[in-house]
Amino acid sequence: MSIVSLTGIEVLNNPAKFTDPYEFRITFECLEPLKEDLEWKLTYVGSSDSLDHDQELDSILVGPIPIGINSFLFKADAPSPELIPASELVSVTVIILSCSYNDKEFVRVGYYVNNEYDTEELRENPPAKVQIDHVVRNILAEKPRVTRFNIVWDNEDGNAEQYPPEQPEEEEEEEEEEEEEEEDEEEEEDEEEEEDEEEEEDEDDEEAQGEVDLENGEILTPKDNAEDIEIDLGSESEGEVNTPKD
Repeated sequence: MSIVSLTGIEVLNNPAKFTDPYEFRITFECLEPLKEDLEWKLTYVGSSDSLDHDQELDSILVGPIPIGINSFLFKADAPSPELIPASELVSVTVIILSCSYNDKEFVRVGYYVNNEYDTEELRENPPAKVQIDHVVRNILAEKPRVTRFNIVWDNEDGNAEQYPPEQPEEEEEEEEEEEEEEEDEEEEEDEEEEEDEEEEEDEDDEEAQGEVDLENGEILTPKDNAEDIEIDLGSESEGEVNTPKD
């Protein structure tokens, strides 16, 4: 269970110029006393192709943290335009607000940011060189993406698992399913063989019941197909049997 829970983030200056600082009102709840401070950090993603253009705009330590609801104002400078590829200055990017405890990140909030020119003329006919003074940003504050991570806090076992257990790979799951199907097929085949053997035994019994024992002068017939049969005992030695004529 997380000792610190993020309950709200308010983006204060939005929309704003590209060069204006970022301002956030952050609210969180602390359930137990903490020995160390919380570190909050804001990162600007300069390029979708490489992490080399990411810029850490600012980071602050917040503490000591009392139990209950806490709120503070976080300000960070705008990114340096010269560290961003010119082709990605006027485009959509992402900013990431994260918090860590003992160098372990436990929450991350991402926002899309739309950078565009402030006039219709510049939007329709962008200059060859980006005019950064005419670029404005708009943070999509209504659609944040929040990611939480499990970490070990002060009063928890340091050997506890920090992440959920790994799930089995799809290939392993498929192999298990195939093995189960093969076992089911083998069981069905065994059951069919047993049924066939039982049917053969029943047929043999029926045939045996219809045989004639000439030595003892007896005729055995199945009960279901029983017919009236006359036995000439006087001809027993010759083994003659008289049956009704059709």
